[in-house]
Amino acid sequence: MASLVNKKAKRWVSGRKDILRKVEEALEKDRIQKKTAWFHCASLGEFEQGRPLIEEFRESFPDHLIILTFFSPSGYDIRKNYTGADHVFYLPEDLRGKAGKFIQILAPDIVFFIKYEYWYNYLSILKKKGIPTYIVSAIFRPSQPFFRIYGSWFRKQLKNLSWFFVQDENSEKLLRNIGIKNVSVSGDTRFDRVNVIVSQNKTIKGLDAFNKDSNIILAGSSWPEDEKILIPFILEHKSEFKFIIAPHEVEQERINGLLAQFGSDCLLYSKSDETNLREARILIIDSIGLLAYLYRYAFIAFVGGGFGVGIHNILEPAAFGIPIIFGPNYEKFREARELIIEGGATSINNEREFREAIIDLADVPDEYRRSSEICRSYVASHKGATAHILKYLHA
Repeated sequence: MASLVNKKAKRWVSGRKDILRKVEEALEKDRIQKKTAWFHCASLGEFEQGRPLIEEFRESFPDHLIILTFFSPSGYDIRKNYTGADHVFYLPEDLRGKAGKFIQILAPDIVFFIKYEYWYNYLSILKKKGIPTYIVSAIFRPSQPFFRIYGSWFRKQLKNLSWFFVQDENSEKLLRNIGIKNVSVSGDTRFDRVNVIVSQNKTIKGLDAFNKDSNIILAGSSWPEDEKILIPFILEHKSEFKFIIAPHEVEQERINGLLAQFGSDCLLYSKSDETNLREARILIIDSIGLLAYLYRYAFIAFVGGGFGVGIHNILEPAAFGIPIIFGPNYEKFREARELIIEGGATSINNEREFREAIIDLADVPDEYRRSSEICRSYVASHKGATAHILKYLHA
């Protein structure tokens, strides 16, 4: 019903039309492959989290066909041509018949679910078939249904998994307290991914020209609630800084709304060249897939989501040694809590606090350098989750 009025829901429905037939036809020519590894991600963020494992797995186990599935259109649409997988599909709905048929067609020898996605029928069928199924970079909190008095049905889903690679000791403890012993603390594969991004030293066309004469404040994955804090500061300080806004959603209505806030100093990246980038003060990114690489040009990162359901990925700017600011909804994110304590990140509640955080970093070079080094060292010290998982698989 949502697909009648919601574009994303419509893509979700249309992408799954005849999905089982499409999968069967796509895999027919690959039946000569000896083994199949299936990786499932909810959306784009989970894909980036699982990407180091997918790519290292391919190198370590070259005899496996790699199948990648997504639940969300925002992941599938952007990564449907990802060359690290042999095939990329939508995950069919978690109905017993469809789930059973999908698993029958795939015939996987090993399965990885990234971070979460505890689909009951898929997990129970995989368990009954004796197919090793792993959850990667999982994180658990006491408030989740698994650990509540009414959570017995949810706990049954966890019993279907072969092994849990969790991010932290608290997650391990929570699982062991409900009788799940097949767990190890591997860390978070996102750290491996962002370290790879930094090492690639990838540049974005035209950004050197934009970056030439002013420090850049970059708003990454911003929502309108974040922009209510950001826009007044931009209008007041656009002669002192340059600004990049990379909104979380890039539909034309969102882009037009941002353009309406600014005058001739504003430029769309899709309309940019070296000449107009040099003159522009405000750059709006109207495409997907650049953000992780844009952070290398930033002086300070304002990461969106903190005035909504929760902040987006702060490890990407941290890996480049960029001090980070975000809104108050960050408690679910361990890296945010720890970077605030260490001094690499700041949480703000309003426009005044945002302004103070920016000015403090801009006016005190020693404080800026300290914050930058904290972020860079934090990310570098937490890599290694992918190696931990591969060591287990090779054992």
